[in-house]
Amino acid sequence: MTETPSAPRRRTAARRAPANPRQALVDLRAEVAKAVVGQDAAVTGLVIALLCRGHVLLEGVPGVAKTLLVRALAAALDVETKRVQFTPDLMPGDVTGSLVYDARTAEFSFREGPVFTNLLLADEINRTPPKTQASLLEAMEERQVTVDGVPRPLPEPFVVAATQNPVEYEGTYPLPEAQLDRFLLKLTMPLPSRDDEVVVLQRHDRGFNPRDLAAAGVTAVASTADLAAGRAAVAAVTVEPAVIGYVVDVARATRQSPSLSLGVSPRGATGLMNAAKAWAWLSGRDFVTPDDVKALARPALRHRVAVRPEAELEGVTADGVLDTVLGSVPVPR
Repeated sequence: MTETPSAPRRRTAARRAPANPRQALVDLRAEVAKAVVGQDAAVTGLVIALLCRGHVLLEGVPGVAKTLLVRALAAALDVETKRVQFTPDLMPGDVTGSLVYDARTAEFSFREGPVFTNLLLADEINRTPPKTQASLLEAMEERQVTVDGVPRPLPEPFVVAATQNPVEYEGTYPLPEAQLDRFLLKLTMPLPSRDDEVVVLQRHDRGFNPRDLAAAGVTAVASTADLAAGRAAVAAVTVEPAVIGYVVDVARATRQSPSLSLGVSPRGATGLMNAAKAWAWLSGRDFVTPDDVKALARPALRHRVAVRPEAELEGVTADGVLDTVLGSVPVPR
């Protein structure tokens, strides 16, 4: 089942020249906070993914505003978003699009699926069979979909924000390692603190409607021009050879961990480096430090490692192993 805006439109051209793209993208957090309380880390992760042309896996129990977060970010960035509710009966063509026969012309025409958007919300992605999950692989990696042998490019920017529930596994299909590795970041959305939950209830008591972001005051504070300028600036961020070596050493240490059956791939190491560059730029620097690498290690790597079953029985987690690895790898000065 798909949901699309009542008046979808493709935003491919910037409406203005960016004056300060860094500030505009930093301001996204404050704008999204008008609708979502206490999830700054998740908002920052989504912005980093946009800057790196990466995709995000959002994990959290129902009711922590995963869907609202994506919708609010799209409104604050002024990009098109579409939502796909992944269900056991969803077919690949329901996501990518399909050829439709037109009786009037006696010809087949291509009808775009919801993947043709800027920010695709793949809701509960682990509730659909692997065949439909795999329909996103080409879109995520190649930024195109191929139907009947014809490749069709996706709009720019294009980012997938997929959600999954970490506690309910009945009727689910765990994502295979090959697809998990396509996500730049895996962001966990925890339950709010007591103070944040009080704010949430107060907003609803005053009439907050999560389906009406305009009434909540969420407006576009950044544009695709800011994003394009930010991407160019991130690409120019310097990574010293010693820091590159540190990223490689962290990745290689995961492959040697006795608690893991699968370590970080070279794609994962590259993703960590790129995410660290984006974080450094958002922090106002044009160079990456080892602290930037440490800050992004968990979200960039936790979904790319596999904990051994016997270690899981002892309470070992991917985040715990990564903390141990970061504590054991020498940090360059």
